[in-house]
Amino acid sequence: MRITKITAYGQNQPFRDGAYTCSGGRSALGFDSTIVRIDTDAGLAGWGEMAPLGAFYDPSFAAGARAALGELAPALIGADPLQTIALNRRMDHVLKGHPYAKSAIDMACWDLVGKNAEQPLAEMLGGRFGDTVALYRSVPQAEPDRMAEQARRYVAAGYTRIQVKVGLDPDEDVARIEAVRDALPRDVVLFADANSGWNTHQARRFLRATRSLDYYLEQPCDRYEENLALRADCDRPLILDESIDSLAVLMRACADRLADGITIKLARVGGITKARLIRDTAVEMGLAVTVEDTGGAEIDTAAMAHMSLSTPESARLHTVDFHNWVTVSNATGLPPCKDGKMAAPTAPGLGVTPLEEKFGKPIYVAS
Repeated sequence: MRITKITAYGQNQPFRDGAYTCSGGRSALGFDSTIVRIDTDAGLAGWGEMAPLGAFYDPSFAAGARAALGELAPALIGADPLQTIALNRRMDHVLKGHPYAKSAIDMACWDLVGKNAEQPLAEMLGGRFGDTVALYRSVPQAEPDRMAEQARRYVAAGYTRIQVKVGLDPDEDVARIEAVRDALPRDVVLFADANSGWNTHQARRFLRATRSLDYYLEQPCDRYEENLALRADCDRPLILDESIDSLAVLMRACADRLADGITIKLARVGGITKARLIRDTAVEMGLAVTVEDTGGAEIDTAAMAHMSLSTPESARLHTVDFHNWVTVSNATGLPPCKDGKMAAPTAPGLGVTPLEEKFGKPIYVAS
């Protein structure tokens, strides 16, 4: 099988609940998604999606991903999309760094791998562990009462895992998580996610003021060394998210006994091929694993669902239903979420049918 054409589309995906605010007061009104279609000489087409959370969250932005297509796509015409490791090495040779720009291409190749084998992606990634994966829902930064009310709405909708966005003034953040905790049933699991927003002294203030609360602490500080320095003061599960951008960082975290779990974002590490290697290594090292992404709608969410369900249940933490965060759709075929859980499609590949007629004029074509 050979790649004959690569087409890219752009899609604006506004958030249903308005501005999404995380650490430092940084916010976005939606995702700016890049959707990639790869056509082959076998008559099969594969689809992928990458959507950054603005330009402030990760070292990625939509315009950068689209500009990178001009470097990557011409070099991939004629390549075999089923040879995912070889194709990733070719992309890394053509364009150094910029893993987020390669993620949608890699995802589209995995869609083709599944379609060619007539198997769903979960089966191609190791098989399904159970039928559904638990979902979390994020409560953006706001006044404590507003955050508590939004958390109540999410729990009423079936979510049992709530991520509380902190990472501003630690005293105000204490009020935020206390308000959310008081508003929810005790069986709802809380995650305090600072998105790298604190210094170590701020994180320590937060930890000491919340000793009586039960929650997971996610990515308190930006630099790896800061989180390592904080570990001795953290008497609750510590999850690394923004720090996990490669297998090398994961191996360092394991050697340092820094993390109890990790969050793998597909775009951050460069797509499914590299995410799978990190995921499998983390599972073998006994860490809790979340597989998700920086944003997107049904196409990207389908990939997250497949990767999550192919993660052993004993290691799997949860994932996120981004397609329910936004007001537009880009595919059909994703099973409805129910009771705070999500299933993966059972059709070959990603198992979804992109709504190409809604995408408008392509923003890039290579053939």
